[in-house]
Amino acid sequence: MKKLAAAALGSLMAGGMVMAQQTVPGMADRLAACIACHGKEGRATADGYYPRIAGKPAGYLLNQLQSFRDGRRRYPMMNYLLANLSDDYLQQIATFFAAQHPPYPPAVPSDAGAAVLERGRLLVSQGKPAQAIPACASCHGAGLAGVQPGIPGLLGLPRDYLNAQLGAWRNGERTARAPDCMGEIARALSPEEINAASSWLSAQPVPADYAPASAPSTPLPVACGSMPGTGAAR
Repeated sequence: MKKLAAAALGSLMAGGMVMAQQTVPGMADRLAACIACHGKEGRATADGYYPRIAGKPAGYLLNQLQSFRDGRRRYPMMNYLLANLSDDYLQQIATFFAAQHPPYPPAVPSDAGAAVLERGRLLVSQGKPAQAIPACASCHGAGLAGVQPGIPGLLGLPRDYLNAQLGAWRNGERTARAPDCMGEIARALSPEEINAASSWLSAQPVPADYAPASAPSTPLPVACGSMPGTGAAR
């Protein structure tokens, strides 16, 4: 996979970053480096690490591309690939993948015990009210499908990927535009709680009509930089 990604990256770079600053035809052909890791149409691959990007809200995808370019998220290949790309071109990439809707594969059964899965279910659906930690569903939607323009869906993602990202937020390796709501939430969770939530989420089937909501159904419980003006400050 690394050789394939490197070859695709080399092909893209050979095309010239000057072209990346322009609106060009054949967008799918231009995204060979993305597809090498994230799979055809951005549907993800079976290695359990690279996430699905197909069908995510375009605003969310743009935020992540900008974060990799600007150093708020760190992964060497992504940082290098995006370093010289303009906001306009990143928007084109985000819009392309947001419009892709390939089917999801069946959920992978979890090897976590029943107690761990139940703990995860409660964190996702109820949060930790005594510690003022909101439920995942209160921001990501009742069906966990995400909310336009900036909140992603949580189903159909591998447990290893979810653990890695929540762990990165908890350890300060991943940040977002202030207020960094996910950073605050992840730091308030224990590693065991993160594993429980990731185990439960990754084991859930994805409904056929899974798609982000057009807007929050209620005000978000916390202020979040990815959704300005939609949440209350704690």
